[in-house]
Amino acid sequence: MHLEQTLRYPAGPQAVAALLADRQFVEDLCAAGEAQAWEVEVTGSAAGAFTVTTSRTLPTSSLPDAVRRFLGASLQVRQVDSWAAPGPRGERSGTTVLEIVGVPVTASADLVLEADRDGARQRVTGELRAAVPLVGARVERAAEPVVVAAMREQEHLAAQRLP
Repeated sequence: MHLEQTLRYPAGPQAVAALLADRQFVEDLCAAGEAQAWEVEVTGSAAGAFTVTTSRTLPTSSLPDAVRRFLGASLQVRQVDSWAAPGPRGERSGTTVLEIVGVPVTASADLVLEADRDGARQRVTGELRAAVPLVGARVERAAEPVVVAAMREQEHLAAQRLP
């Protein structure tokens, strides 16, 4: 399933990158996303290239019954966001890879963070795949709004934190 979203932030790319590389911000995102437990590792810094690796345990209670039966009461999600060093105007490119541990469901996307007239925008373009016989498309359809909601939560929480 193709994913394409644009997140908007009320500050420039440098300030957004600093926030995305901030361990406390990422932990707050995990809590806001109803994670039951999480671990966050940040390598590098917003001054250059950086990577944020997050592992979190999420409940499946908001998913359809058929998908919950397949996944169980909770799932372990591992996400790796890798950002290149900034370009001359503060723009950045990156990638994100998300996997549900022990289940053949993955998402991968290219990321672009750049200035726009009101601050910055982050474009996310990628694919969500569920390699599950017979129910793969149903799992993808169930996972897509959850993935989009997580992006919107990032956008919302960032708007509260950015100057």
